[in-house]
Amino acid sequence: MAEGPQSSDTGEGSVRMQGKRRKRPRKVPGISTNPATNLLIADVVLRGLSRLVRGNIEKNMLRAQYEPEEAKRILKGRTLGQRAVQLTASRVAMRSIPGALLVTGGLLAKAMFDRSRSKREAERAGRKKLEEQSRNAES
Repeated sequence: MAEGPQSSDTGEGSVRMQGKRRKRPRKVPGISTNPATNLLIADVVLRGLSRLVRGNIEKNMLRAQYEPEEAKRILKGRTLGQRAVQLTASRVAMRSIPGALLVTGGLLAKAMFDRSRSKREAERAGRKKLEEQSRNAES
């Protein structure tokens, strides 16, 4: 019998491959000897870093127009509905190319709508919404 992966015909034209185990297992990278634990650790670290970076980006964007403390209050004052919409939009955008195109198109449409309104009116509406978020953080 030949060495290497074996194949068998299931009658439907598909081929099942069976690989051989390595003679000497490689050392598992990470702090644990369990690869599943290492994946969990990597996932937690990546999610934590992502959250920190995202928070800093959001604060810095708001600091361009608001004081640092006001920017923090605005971010803390987001409602559950706002967070759900943001989470849903990001998940849809991340799962597929059509989803990314749909979300990107929607965001571009919103930006165009905001620009079509008078500049003062758009700024006033934006400030009003952010002030409301800031009040939500205080209560």
